Amino acid sequence: MLIAKVVGNVVATKKEEKLAGKKLLLISLLRDNKYSRTNLKVAVDRVGAGVGDVVLLLEGTPASGLLEGPETFSPVDMCVVGIIDEIQMAGESFSEMEAVG
Repeated sequence: MLIAKVVGNVVATKKEEKLAGKKLLLISLLRDNKYSRTNLKVAVDRVGAGVGDVVLLLEGTPASGLLEGPETFSPVDMCVVGIIDEIQMAGESFSEMEAVG
């Protein structure tokens, strides 16, 4: 699993049939306790996250299976599966993790 921040929404009026009705979010992955705007990803929202939320991501085959079930392929590489309320790390607080780039 990965930690990321939602930095925007992605609107696609025409998309793969299995993505119909799915909310797409633009996310920035957490790297070295910072968020970068240079390596953005798109994830399918499963929990009602919005811009500014810090989220928990599932990626790869498990993310694909989450949408349609483990026996059915879905064209998804990343899903938002949780909204993070707080992160506790020795010597650092969640608020010290800031955006860069």
